[in-house]
Amino acid sequence: MHASVLTIIENHRAAGKKMLAVLVDPDKCSEQHLLKLLPQLKAHTPDFVFVGGSQLKISFAHLIDVFRSELHIPVVLFPGDATQFSPNADALLFLSLISGRNAEYLIGQHVNAAIAIKNSSLEVIPTGYMLIEGGLKSAVEYISNTQPIPRDKNDIALATAIAAELLGMKAIYLEAGSGASLPVSEAMIGLVKNHIHIPLFVGGGIRNKTQVAAAFRAGADVVIVGNVLETEPERMEELVAASHSIAML
Repeated sequence: MHASVLTIIENHRAAGKKMLAVLVDPDKCSEQHLLKLLPQLKAHTPDFVFVGGSQLKISFAHLIDVFRSELHIPVVLFPGDATQFSPNADALLFLSLISGRNAEYLIGQHVNAAIAIKNSSLEVIPTGYMLIEGGLKSAVEYISNTQPIPRDKNDIALATAIAAELLGMKAIYLEAGSGASLPVSEAMIGLVKNHIHIPLFVGGGIRNKTQVAAAFRAGADVVIVGNVLETEPERMEELVAASHSIAML
């Protein structure tokens, strides 16, 4: 039985340690790909596995069961909408797309899933989800019909993150989008980090150890990688090593 995910993150923050999460999109994780990815996750284990995506046809159950049986780390839901819920995970990032103005993704989908979530024993982490311009139009932008915060508008990102914390959210997630050509800038990460008191997640466009290290040094508490492992699962080793090297500084 794991400690709560939020407790794990807070304990690592207090100790000055960084954490790495691998995001697995069920739409892109065929059985063939899973057979390649799983040995890498076992040999070079990150701190968390996030399961979810923004596509339409999602089947969580099998992946969650595999990861929970084969890995000894928390499995966290990263849902794109209310249908992407399973009580079998360890925790749920209850994502509110606070960078956009589409009420469906600010609160609408949450209402649809609320009773099922309440009736489960799942740990729920209310998370302010902020889509940041990443150089390409992302699936999140398309599906949610919202505009990302421009990557050079650090003041808007800061105000949005502070508003989320004041509303009682327990974490902030800066997201450049799956497959982004540009990750969230170090300047934006650092500014947000210096003005909030809750955990900061950063993902999107992070493909190598240099980018992992840069995001951590800028202030990310948890860095999320995913897209690069869909084509190069063997990169797991260098990404985990980068997170460990930063933690030891």
